[in-house]
Amino acid sequence: MIMMQPVLEIYAPDGFGLWPVADVEPFGFLPLSGTLSPAEVGTAMMRIADCNDVDPDGDHPPRPADALGSFLHGLLTCDVLFAAGGLRVVDDSTGVSFVPGCCDGLEDWRDWYRLVEGEHTLGFGHAPESPVAERVGDVVRLTVDAEQGDGPVIELSLTELRHLLAGAERDLVDFLALAANWASGHLPDHCAAVTAALSRVLDVPAAAVSPEA
Repeated sequence: MIMMQPVLEIYAPDGFGLWPVADVEPFGFLPLSGTLSPAEVGTAMMRIADCNDVDPDGDHPPRPADALGSFLHGLLTCDVLFAAGGLRVVDDSTGVSFVPGCCDGLEDWRDWYRLVEGEHTLGFGHAPESPVAERVGDVVRLTVDAEQGDGPVIELSLTELRHLLAGAERDLVDFLALAANWASGHLPDHCAAVTAALSRVLDVPAAAVSPEA
């Protein structure tokens, strides 16, 4: 069975205290879905905010003095948002995992549709690993490291890819709804703005979140 998951690249938090986070393995991947625990959502929110913890260019309000406002400032004011990660594909039958590369970002997950639309090659990173997706006819070939001529690969049909991408989008929509609910409890003064920013970085519509979320 082949699975596709939207994932965040995670590091172990060091003294983070703005909200509860889960214990995580450093430099691993956290799959995003609607089934995460509150602490796991907190970890994901910490990572996404940290990825954008920069001073925006241009005409933006100054960084707030308070610790929470300062940490969220980039996420809430940057024109272009980033989240380390992407789409991970795993073939259970072989144990092969195709993971996001260094040039990949979760905000660009829809680039995978370019293969469906006819593009032949998508590159996701460079050395030490160079994950590449190639379309050959109606087959998509995922090479874990293109620098290895006989390295591990995953092959799937275009029909499978469409199905997997639809499932990944459902996971992101479900995570957005879960995160919006989390933000209403942990970040009540920033809930609407945080939800809108998450919608942008996950590239799923905020309208997908129900009013009760």
